[in-house]
Amino acid sequence: MVSGRPTYILGLSAYYHDSAACLLRDGEVVAAAQEERFTRKRHDADFPAQALAWCLAEAGITTDRLDHVVFYDKPVAKFGRLIETHLAAAPRGLRSFLTALPVWLRKKLWTAREIEEALGGGPPVLFTEHHQAHAASAFYPSPFDEAALLTLDGVGEWATTSAGVGRGPRIELHRELRFPHSLGLLYSAFTYQAGFKVNSGEYKLMGLAPYGEPRFREAILANVIDLKDDGTFRLDLSYFDYVAGLRMTSRRFDELFEGPPRAPEGPMTQREKDLAASIQSVTEEVVLRLCRDLHKRTQLTDLCLSGGVALNCVANGKIIRENTGFRRLFVQPAAGDAGSALGAALAVWHGYLDQPRPPREGRDSMRGALLGPRYSDDEVAALVATLNAPAERLAEAALLDRVAELLAGGAVIGWFHGRMEFGPRALGSRSILGDPRDPSMQRTMNLKIKFRESFRPFAPVVTEEDALRFFDLDGPSPYMLITAPVRAEHAGSLPAVTHVDGSARVQTVSSATSPRLHALLRRFGDRTGVPMLINTSFNVRGEPIVCTPRDAYACFMNTNIDYLVLEDHLLDKRAQPAWTEAAPVLEPD
Repeated sequence: MVSGRPTYILGLSAYYHDSAACLLRDGEVVAAAQEERFTRKRHDADFPAQALAWCLAEAGITTDRLDHVVFYDKPVAKFGRLIETHLAAAPRGLRSFLTALPVWLRKKLWTAREIEEALGGGPPVLFTEHHQAHAASAFYPSPFDEAALLTLDGVGEWATTSAGVGRGPRIELHRELRFPHSLGLLYSAFTYQAGFKVNSGEYKLMGLAPYGEPRFREAILANVIDLKDDGTFRLDLSYFDYVAGLRMTSRRFDELFEGPPRAPEGPMTQREKDLAASIQSVTEEVVLRLCRDLHKRTQLTDLCLSGGVALNCVANGKIIRENTGFRRLFVQPAAGDAGSALGAALAVWHGYLDQPRPPREGRDSMRGALLGPRYSDDEVAALVATLNAPAERLAEAALLDRVAELLAGGAVIGWFHGRMEFGPRALGSRSILGDPRDPSMQRTMNLKIKFRESFRPFAPVVTEEDALRFFDLDGPSPYMLITAPVRAEHAGSLPAVTHVDGSARVQTVSSATSPRLHALLRRFGDRTGVPMLINTSFNVRGEPIVCTPRDAYACFMNTNIDYLVLEDHLLDKRAQPAWTEAAPVLEPD
């Protein structure tokens, strides 16, 4: 509290991908959500009008109570980079520049005006630098009093990689790499070459990598990237077209890597698998070198990671295991641009207003990333009645026993409870759950429920106290952002969550953060000896994670999910009336 009444700070991100809004009250998160969850448009980049309105409603305030409004980057500086890079490539970059120019002149350059119009006035709009917002989103909620900071993404205004230190309420970024030399854009170039959608399909490339051999690794290091011992690098831009063109890669890239990009939805060949393995290996090498150098410079043993590249959970897992000098790692669960709405707001509270950070007592302040909308069981009851959908309303103990029994019997459960997750991962509030022991479950869930590629792995969710029994982890992994080896004695018994390389993208659950999910895991463990489930996001391919009970019911009815839990209600697919609402038209993601 700064002035005798609560201080409200609204943070916003928009206009690139995954726009979002976040509201702080005296430095604590009241609400945070991505716009896509409301509009149902995957990776929605438009102004987050609905997310903003929900944040204000959740706090019970109107726009006139906002003390500060902050945007997550500096549009004028970013536009300057656009002009400078296109002029440097002229005349070749003219078509790309003319494609980008209208949206800048119509919207992006007038961000402050659009925000003020959306709010009907309000305080002057503040702007953070893009990487400052990323770094703030990781450090300020982290459990560390001081930590090294590393941000890796495609590009902000100019920075593509930033390193620094956070101490108390202060963040200092002292080193950076600049556009066009970008690890995020390099990874996206290979995403594009493998036939996946840039800024959406990178996690597919990561999942594909274990199926290939890194036979292109040396070609990348010898030709495409000049990588130094300290992790800094320069790209040979003749292999790319993203600076001034409308493609990610050039013909020279095609020649080096045995052909043009795979057509979206085209056949997957061994080449794409090997490309994925190769760029994953190079990415890990860059990250590890950067981390070792950062540890050497700072002598700190705690690291905070942010930016889109921080969603590469395979690389994250190796930071601790492969002798970088860092012993503890915190990754912002909404590591991409959505999380920058939170980071921008926190940068104002701590940096601009000079407010101290409260003691963390060994836990982060993200509250399990459960920061989005919630719906009461009475609201669920009203929906069920409106849809004339047969449902059982059960006390919690009875509900958990029944669901654990169904899961142990091979059922797939849509699980909807509490506040929606903030960030790209479903963490047990908007999830689809299954039995990790079932060897057919991965294929069933991929092809019959998620409608996605069969190679895509599923993550295990496990009680925090039992995680080390099954996985070679160095500590809790509450946000599904660290990949760890499955212990040898359990690899054969967990086929649905063990990837082809023997790893798993682990989520650990504590009773303090997610009591209902934790209790379900315990009950499933009592029946099976395995306090663990498959946890995948409650959506189908090409669609955002569900937000409302109606979203969940529609997804349930348009897939082969067997049962749906909506708060205290249990719905059996076999008992539901005919569903005539068409499934969404799916686009490649």
